[in-house]
Amino acid sequence: MSSFPSSPFGTDISSEQVVDVMSQFTSWEDRYRQIVMWGKKLPIMDDECKSETIKVSGCESQVWLIAKQEDNGLWYFHADSDARIVRGLIAIVMAAYNGHTAEQIQQFDIDGYFTRLNLLSHLSPSRGNGLKAIVDQVKNISQ
Repeated sequence: MSSFPSSPFGTDISSEQVVDVMSQFTSWEDRYRQIVMWGKKLPIMDDECKSETIKVSGCESQVWLIAKQEDNGLWYFHADSDARIVRGLIAIVMAAYNGHTAEQIQQFDIDGYFTRLNLLSHLSPSRGNGLKAIVDQVKNISQ
């Protein structure tokens, strides 16, 4: 099975750091490029792990998500997609949830996070719904 990186970015990065980086860009095109760049850093899931049982339903693209909880109660997620932009969106979601307790995951204001990133207004409705499906699956798994 694939390893669970502590961060989808290769190094630890918090949701606040994601917001800080994204706030430096004035155009959606620059933000889009940054999201795609983060997606390129997202570890690739082994093909043998990509099964229907871990597929996120409600996504326009194919998305697979697995999770594990460490003995200390912290959750780690590993996700992948067949779409470049979705891989970047996954990385943004993982920055918010990886390495946190179930309580922290449930209490995190994901809508406020997306608003601060000025994200949802630039995504198609189906991409936005897919992003919410990923978030919902993370929250359901970690309950």
